[in-house]
Amino acid sequence: MTNTSIAFIMAGRRQRRRRWILVTSILALLSLALCCAMLLLGTTFYSVKDVLRVLMGEELQGVSFAINTVRLPRMLAGLFAGFAFGIAGNTFQTMLRNPLANPNVIGITAGSSAAAVFCILILHANSTVVSVASVIAGLATVLIIYLLSRGKIFSIGRLILIGIGIQAMLDSVISYLLLVGAQQDIPAAFRWLTGSLNGVQLYELPPLIITVLIFSPLLVVLGKHLSLLELGEQSATTLGVNTDMTRIALILSAVFLVALATATTGPIAFVAFLSGPIAKRLVGVGFSNVIPAGLVGVCLVLASDLMGQFAFETRFPVGIITGILGAPYLIFLLFRMNRKGDL
Repeated sequence: MTNTSIAFIMAGRRQRRRRWILVTSILALLSLALCCAMLLLGTTFYSVKDVLRVLMGEELQGVSFAINTVRLPRMLAGLFAGFAFGIAGNTFQTMLRNPLANPNVIGITAGSSAAAVFCILILHANSTVVSVASVIAGLATVLIIYLLSRGKIFSIGRLILIGIGIQAMLDSVISYLLLVGAQQDIPAAFRWLTGSLNGVQLYELPPLIITVLIFSPLLVVLGKHLSLLELGEQSATTLGVNTDMTRIALILSAVFLVALATATTGPIAFVAFLSGPIAKRLVGVGFSNVIPAGLVGVCLVLASDLMGQFAFETRFPVGIITGILGAPYLIFLLFRMNRKGDL
């Protein structure tokens, strides 16, 4: 390889790095701006000065209650759940080399939701029990899907098809629970089905925040192996990747993120599905897509929640807005994959 070729390759790498840094910085600033908007906007508009005084611990009549009880928990839930859904969805899509392979489509969020709805309607459990059951059910669901799809040789197509079948079964279980559940518990259960930031309390957030702070860096570290898995099973093995152990670590990390986010906000539709492809379009190829995908997830959740609160005469949960945004993209993706012969 000549010096000219090396210089050309290095110049291209520097250009891709600058693009990654620029896009990631813009997404981070946009996320910060949306977080500020979540704290400032509401039935009553509060100044930046008043919000900062409350966040510093000062008591202001009316303002403290609105910020500490309503707006701050709502903002933090959207921030960490959006990042969790975005990074987990990107992990599944990249690892399985298929844009359809996200937690919503292959049944993982359905498993967590079914457990949460069962605890709410049948056991009348508190939020702690609901969160624990959601995590366990999410792990159990992904374990069942993985084992059924493995066979003699791991198959991505088999995993997706089995996941879709498991999701359909769990959706039927959820429908049955809604039919037999007590009428007064139905509104709380519907939260898990639509995805909402309404009613989130500060004491419910530590498990989600801790999970994101633990598993997000792990997925960032594993980002290099994730990119190698995208090349295929044989290529990754040839390059020295222990595919089974790496895949298990990636799946467990992503499932914990999805399960805790679902336990906190419900399965917010299409965030995990949209974040990875949007981030990939923005940052291009050559560098890890993990952090940008998480930031896109944050922007989608917070922007959709603001739209649901203020863009219409009636207030809508965030999951309805993200569903409206994501459904056309899913149809477009299916048509494009059909034309390419991937379906």
